[in-house]
Amino acid sequence: MTVTVYIPRDSSALSLGAERTAKAIAVEAKKRDIEINLVRNGSRGMFWLEPMVEVATDGGRVAYAPVQPEDVAGLFDADFLHAGAHPLNLGLTEEIPYFKNQQRLTFERVGVTDPVSLDDYIAHNGYQGLQKALKLGGAEIVKIVTDSGLRGRGGAAFPTGIKWNTVLGAKGTQKYIVCNADEGDSGTFSDRMIMEDDPFVLIEGMTIASIAVGATQGYIYLRSEYPHALKTLNTAIASAYNAGYLGDDVCGSSKAFHLEVRRAAGAYVCGEETSLLESLEGKRGLVRFKPPLPAIEGLFGKPTVVNNVISLATVPIILNKGSQYYADYGMGSSRGTLPIQLAGNIKHGGLVELAFGATLRELLYDFGGGSANGKPIRAVQVGGPLGAFLPESQFDTPLDYEEFNKIWAVLGHGGIVAFDDTVDMAKMARYAFEFCAIESCGKCTPCRIGSTRGAEVMDNIINGKDVQKNIKLVRDLSDTMLHGSLCALGGMTPYPVLSAMNHFAADFENRS
Repeated sequence: MTVTVYIPRDSSALSLGAERTAKAIAVEAKKRDIEINLVRNGSRGMFWLEPMVEVATDGGRVAYAPVQPEDVAGLFDADFLHAGAHPLNLGLTEEIPYFKNQQRLTFERVGVTDPVSLDDYIAHNGYQGLQKALKLGGAEIVKIVTDSGLRGRGGAAFPTGIKWNTVLGAKGTQKYIVCNADEGDSGTFSDRMIMEDDPFVLIEGMTIASIAVGATQGYIYLRSEYPHALKTLNTAIASAYNAGYLGDDVCGSSKAFHLEVRRAAGAYVCGEETSLLESLEGKRGLVRFKPPLPAIEGLFGKPTVVNNVISLATVPIILNKGSQYYADYGMGSSRGTLPIQLAGNIKHGGLVELAFGATLRELLYDFGGGSANGKPIRAVQVGGPLGAFLPESQFDTPLDYEEFNKIWAVLGHGGIVAFDDTVDMAKMARYAFEFCAIESCGKCTPCRIGSTRGAEVMDNIINGKDVQKNIKLVRDLSDTMLHGSLCALGGMTPYPVLSAMNHFAADFENRS
């Protein structure tokens, strides 16, 4: 009987040697005249265990990790193809605590299927949401998404159903669906994982959105630094066209939806939806004034849905299992699950999908295992480079949009970057200004000038020059940026700056 062996093709796994491991297993199997079915799946998101090799057994998949080429001969000697005992044997993959304790909805297929196999996707409940959507009217689909409580997972957390309803009601001979896949926040990789490891779920979500609002053309605005995602998406899109899931007659419904990938401009500000639209139109990525909203006048002046990868990839399960199924997860007005990405100085970095309500402490210690070097975790930055720094005293805050708002913080894209007790928070605040200065589109003065002046003033503080005077100056400058910037880049740069000053005052005041 031919045994199926799974080795990830995810770029994180590849960076840790998965390609070499896959080749070594193929060569060793041929050398021993053993026939295997080698499947390149997605990563399970436990990156400290990559490359992870899984073997299909009657009782489930058994994991061996991390497997390097030099381990392969020993695995064959131990009969790993039949779950033989070996120091790298971790038992059933789904029983590994880090994975078992998650609540995977959006990521239910990630790491399970072959990402570019349409048959594999369909065999694991793929396209069931679309089939149900095709039997409904646009307003009915929008109501299901609205009732689920799904909010934008890109950072702004705007209710997805309300955005769709606006586009549905907007007049226009042409409407667009745009996926914001310009994932640029530090410590984030959930968008990339969906696109590399389960691309059909994104395609299906965008197709459902098109049927809901009456759009016929879609674009995935993909971060330019994601070559593996580009290749995987294009392969999956071609398969979807060939099978009739995209094109002029989606699944014989007489509804048209065309989809293509466009590479992003390599600018952080193009993650802001109006700057993204400018770039997609072939212009320089400058932020637009609002109103009009993109839902009314978006791409090429037409009504446009702009959603993040995770938002769109979550839609299929909502259509398939119903709004209440999804809304039963979470807390308050934060419904469903959030893919959390653990990075920085953390022992077990990777992806954790949980219902809203888990605390930072649970994530950092129960899943993350504490710091990688064993030192105390002094601060975490949640929500990317524009997110606030949170001290240990706030680690019991539940992951919930409103609870984070109460402590003047944001969940953003769900990225969590940990820092140990050697971090200099004054230097981190300076970096926030510097980042903004580099990435600013230059359209508004508070962001363009304020960020540059902020970095200069922080240099004075770090060098111990007129510290109290310059601390006050930073606070005044931050207030101007917060209330005067045109978009969130300048408007949120004060979050990391002021949170660092408020929670770690000694790092600013005690400069020699």
